[in-house]
Amino acid sequence: MTCFVCKGTLENKYTNFIADLGNCIIIVKDVPSQVCTQCGEVSYSDAVARELERIVEEMRRQPMEIVVTHFADMKAA
Repeated sequence: MTCFVCKGTLENKYTNFIADLGNCIIIVKDVPSQVCTQCGEVSYSDAVARELERIVEEMRRQPMEIVVTHFADMKAA
């Protein structure tokens, strides 16, 4: 696959995803990602993006200012 930003080569890696919701920051560690070797742009498969959306929705209901979790621990929890 090629990067949609610069057309560089994508490499499979694990990255951290951060969502700042204003009143809460959610950090999801070790997310399967595709990272451009040229510009560093991070992208996710459709399945991973849907799972990140589900995790953020679930975590936003927690009464905490900062939530840190691992992708594998939250997957289809």
